[in-house]
Amino acid sequence: MNKNILIETKGLEKIYKEDGDIETRALQGIDLIIHEGEFVAIVGPSGSGKSTLMQLLGFLDRPTSGTYFFQGEDVSLLSDEELAHIRNKKVGFVFQAFNLLPRQSVLENVKLPLIYAGIKEPERTQRALELIDLVGLSDRASYQAQKLSGGQKQRVAIARALINKPRVIFADEPTGSLDSKSGEVVLHFLQDLHKQGNTIILVTHESYVAESAQRILHIKDGLLAHDEEVKNRRIIEHDGFKK
Repeated sequence: MNKNILIETKGLEKIYKEDGDIETRALQGIDLIIHEGEFVAIVGPSGSGKSTLMQLLGFLDRPTSGTYFFQGEDVSLLSDEELAHIRNKKVGFVFQAFNLLPRQSVLENVKLPLIYAGIKEPERTQRALELIDLVGLSDRASYQAQKLSGGQKQRVAIARALINKPRVIFADEPTGSLDSKSGEVVLHFLQDLHKQGNTIILVTHESYVAESAQRILHIKDGLLAHDEEVKNRRIIEHDGFKK
């Protein structure tokens, strides 16, 4: 495994204010290091702060206090525009709700990040078609996203997450809206991406999903309660999307 530090946080805190005075401490000082090439699961009950942590690590929000270093760079010193650039170029997201444009085709959904990145045609189409083929949906490239099954939508979301060749892929409850068979296929594919050298950060409340990772971070009441290596990792055997 590559030992270069990809992500490092020190005293990371996030406080939400409601009605002017009421404070909710979603994170209460998180110190962690994630190396390039790791597959890490973040687990915890609802309200524990695990999704808040993912949002901060994925540049979707800023911490109230503490420091966050990404590839050795202090994220707090970056402008919103610079953060958006990193988010588009170096981060891929897979969400429980898929976050696809329902009336757009599979091809258009996968191409979308390349448009924001300023990549011109025909390279956008070529790269998107290659990833659509990778997730076994070549025969659905022209279908509207709203006409796909849940498992197919998540496969489109994975292809879109990979389109800019990100340094890290964040998967927030990626199996939460899927049946067990489709969920296993998605986890198998994430394990396969990890084998290829990708850094995967998976957020889940399911222990069996977390056990597909190498390492589990347990979040409780906004704190890192436990950091463990998965000794009996659940390796998912599957023929993949194409079979």
